Amino acid sequence: MNEFKKALPATVPVMAGYIFLGITYGILMAANGFPIWLPVLTAAVIYTGSMEFLMVEILSSSFHPLSAFLTAVMVGARHLFYGLSMLKKYSGTGPVKFYLIYTCSDETFAVNYHADLTGLNKTRYYTFVSLLDQLYWICGAFIGSISGSLITFHTEGLDFVMTAMFLSIFADQWLKDQDAVKVRKAAWDRKAEPDRRLWLRKHLPELIGLLASLVCLLVFGADRFLVPSMILMLALLIAFRSFLEGGENRVR
Repeated sequence: MNEFKKALPATVPVMAGYIFLGITYGILMAANGFPIWLPVLTAAVIYTGSMEFLMVEILSSSFHPLSAFLTAVMVGARHLFYGLSMLKKYSGTGPVKFYLIYTCSDETFAVNYHADLTGLNKTRYYTFVSLLDQLYWICGAFIGSISGSLITFHTEGLDFVMTAMFLSIFADQWLKDQDAVKVRKAAWDRKAEPDRRLWLRKHLPELIGLLASLVCLLVFGADRFLVPSMILMLALLIAFRSFLEGGENRVR
């Protein structure tokens, strides 16, 4: 299928990251004494990378259902923003829409949101991307669980891998938006329509994320800043929605 041929190379960078992250997760689970099958099961069912790394600590300590639930809600709250952005793109995908929503991870969102679907069936393309990304994660967890059960080594610092991943995603998105600024500024200059707010429009989502997190961290502290920062980011993104979409409407 053309959709699969297009989805496979588009997800290769995700594969490189997910296999490594999955291996790290599997190793951490094995190092904490969990059976081989558990990392694979949680990779398939939970499928929220950062939450799965937290699950290692949650399952290793005294279990508090309410605390685990609130932690899952806080960590998964970022998917609210993905959902808002993908409402139009996932419309008309039929029953598979529920699977697309379930598997809308950070990287899957990035691939599907920026996909060029010219000549492709969007439902099949989105499904292949989502399925491939999930399989990468599951395979990585399986390899890690096997490796961790056979090889003993020091695992301190492996849990930092998720923080490193989010930093790399932020940097990559910043660079992509900066490239978009250059392209659109050149196009607008040819039309003698310079827009001094272009840079701010393209980078505003990243700036909102940074500033909202920093403000809530200072106000609420490291243990309680996550939920308030998500709420603040959502409120600001909604408030500036017309400004953020202004550039897109102008280009069209």
